[in-house]
Amino acid sequence: MATAVLVIDDDSLVRDSIAAYLDDCDYSMLTADSAATGLVVLDEHRVDAVICDLKMPGVGGIELLQLIKARSPLLPVIVVSGAGVMDDVVQALRLGADDYLVKPIIDLEVLHHSLTKALQSAQLEEENRAYREYLEKTNTELQRGLDELRNDQLAGRQAQLRMLPEPLDFKQISCRHSVTPSLMLSGDFLDYFELDDNRLVFYIADVSGHGASSAFVTVLLKNLTYRLKRNFRRGSSADVLHPARVLSRVNSELHASELDKHLTMFYGVVCLEKNQLLYSVGGHFPMPIMLAENRASYLEGRAMPVGLFPEASYQEYTMALPENFSLLMFSDGILEIMPESTLNKKEDALLAAAIESQGNIERLAEALGVRAGVEVPDDIAMVSIARGSV
Repeated sequence: MATAVLVIDDDSLVRDSIAAYLDDCDYSMLTADSAATGLVVLDEHRVDAVICDLKMPGVGGIELLQLIKARSPLLPVIVVSGAGVMDDVVQALRLGADDYLVKPIIDLEVLHHSLTKALQSAQLEEENRAYREYLEKTNTELQRGLDELRNDQLAGRQAQLRMLPEPLDFKQISCRHSVTPSLMLSGDFLDYFELDDNRLVFYIADVSGHGASSAFVTVLLKNLTYRLKRNFRRGSSADVLHPARVLSRVNSELHASELDKHLTMFYGVVCLEKNQLLYSVGGHFPMPIMLAENRASYLEGRAMPVGLFPEASYQEYTMALPENFSLLMFSDGILEIMPESTLNKKEDALLAAAIESQGNIERLAEALGVRAGVEVPDDIAMVSIARGSV
């Protein structure tokens, strides 16, 4: 569609010469011999630019410019004036005129060039306005989406918290934990529960990555261990008693889920009758710390992470439990907040902190700088399985 230009001038010779020239330049031309007529044309036709004289009988060019800009602030207006009315030109420019030309216009190509620039400027301004509106709409939608995501994350966080165990006192064994997420949803997970009158099961897991996908794996893990516990109590399977089998089951289910996630995991079973700990480890680091008689040491064991390789196998370890002990477990996020410069120094400092805290998880968290409300670079989970005073 051709660009429509309105020429408003009471001088018919000037008006017709401008219209004829611009018509040859492929513009769609409209004309008016007064401001009043020009306003009627603007009401009745689509106009892309206006060329108007500043000195006309009745409503003058300045007043007309004010009326045009009040209606259509972005409509390009080029004013034409005699050489003796420069004060009006300055006022017109202040009111939003895009350019001015002095009569008589000897070379109408100058007018054509001025009109082209004004139209290009108006187009750019319109594109910028549309882009601003698009950004505002997009930002509003994004904010709405973020609010929904935040609400979903809050709901997910509450679901995760409900999956975590309450503090447990089982016979002489005390179980306590702490989880500090780096994001609203945590990839760290832990659980402990009494299996029967003689046995206690516990584990800690650290899922790769962060956010919703990692949190979903914690749901899978909770569901699997619940099924294993239920099957044991029904008498259909004793896998829950065998840490290596449990890790193999988790490994198989992670591959079957196709979530492209893996985790590190430590799984243990305390048997009070035999006074022993049976455990298996799947790439978990740091290894749990056994604190007894004011001495601390890392448990032995190593294996591939769970869910990384379909053919991974896991070994079971058995150890006699001291009369009084505290078994402390951590996710690897604890190492990231420790100030020591090397991994060996961090491990030594962790042992020292375990001894200093006497296995109390609250004191240990305080000593290591794990505090509520303090941002951490990675999820931090801590578990204490203890008996007596160490």
